[in-house]
Amino acid sequence: MTTILIIDDSSFQRTIIRKTLTSEGYRCIEADNGRVALGLIAEEQPDIIIVDLLMPDMDGIEFLTAIREKKISIPVIVLTSDIQDATREKCIQLGASSFLNKPTRADELIPAIRLLLPPGEGE
Repeated sequence: MTTILIIDDSSFQRTIIRKTLTSEGYRCIEADNGRVALGLIAEEQPDIIIVDLLMPDMDGIEFLTAIREKKISIPVIVLTSDIQDATREKCIQLGASSFLNKPTRADELIPAIRLLLPPGEGE
């Protein structure tokens, strides 16, 4: 079963994303900031990570930087309300696989996830 790590400081946003993903058959784990998420990656070995940018303690940019430095190659989808081109470009430079805007929309999120899975998974 595909495991997806959801990183967002908003429990409301995590709930919306989790409900969307579990209805599609994905297993979800959650963290409220990047620092907690780094610990979960080692324990849970998720297949995909969804991360918000604006969070306390360790934000999304710091998280992307940390996993790049640690050579963690899990695909990351950035899901944020920050729509600036410079922000999008910075995330892509740091290794983000996809960049989606909030509010979360299943018709954008699910296809983005499926593109990151090996053929035959998540269909």
